[in-house]
Amino acid sequence: MNTALAYATDLREFIDFCETQHVTDAAGITRDLILDFLGERQEKFFEVSTTLARKLISIKLFCRFLEQEKIIESDPTLIMDSPRLWTYLPDMLSTDEVERLLSAYPAQSDEAHLQRNRAILEIIYASGLRVSEAAHLLVSDVNFEDATLRIVGKGSKVRIVPVGQTALEIINFYIRHSRPKLRRENSSIGELFLSVRGKPLNREWIWAMVKEAARAAGIGKEIYPHMLRHSFASHLLANGADLRVIQEMLGHSDLRTTEIYTHVENERLIGIHKQFHPRA
Repeated sequence: MNTALAYATDLREFIDFCETQHVTDAAGITRDLILDFLGERQEKFFEVSTTLARKLISIKLFCRFLEQEKIIESDPTLIMDSPRLWTYLPDMLSTDEVERLLSAYPAQSDEAHLQRNRAILEIIYASGLRVSEAAHLLVSDVNFEDATLRIVGKGSKVRIVPVGQTALEIINFYIRHSRPKLRRENSSIGELFLSVRGKPLNREWIWAMVKEAARAAGIGKEIYPHMLRHSFASHLLANGADLRVIQEMLGHSDLRTTEIYTHVENERLIGIHKQFHPRA
């Protein structure tokens, strides 16, 4: 009985999430949509892997039913073989795709909201932030002198992460020229990123903005904010960064969580070997 109730709750949460993503038809359920849902549950509600695994099973059973009833043509969960979510390799962007995504908004703009959007994208990728961490950043968290950010992560743990010069320049322009236009009468508000009404942004809004930027950049794959964080870590590793340094910057409490990026790098190396080695 308890299992049935848990599955029903899982499906209700998933359907509610689909509605927030404007997916109101079963045909719109995709693997990426399911991963977005699971990623949100992990990031927003700090759900553990066993809970996420149960939610995936609930969705798999639901999709199997939809296929059997011919409501959908194919089951999108068939390619999601394992409920052990920590074993799947994270999606990421190539450096070219990152550049295209960032360039969806101008580096400097008189339009305050466009400048804000570019600053958000830059800061997530430059420092590997979770979307919730970006949403809760304060102006006082940006240290221009040291080129660092003060991040309050999961469990209220504080970490200091570096931020690149390009991102700093764009954030500085945003703070000086764009944020005052957005702040309006809310002169005492401390959050770095504000809506056009002068209110702090929430993580759902940032999710929607990143997807909009991907469409504007002509990137066909399904994009979500955490993909920028994955890309940050993978690109650092590919260019020789130490795994423990990446762990510290990402705010992972366990190195095993960070080690998934070594698998990503191994996949890239295997692909290069197959493509270029004469006896591959």
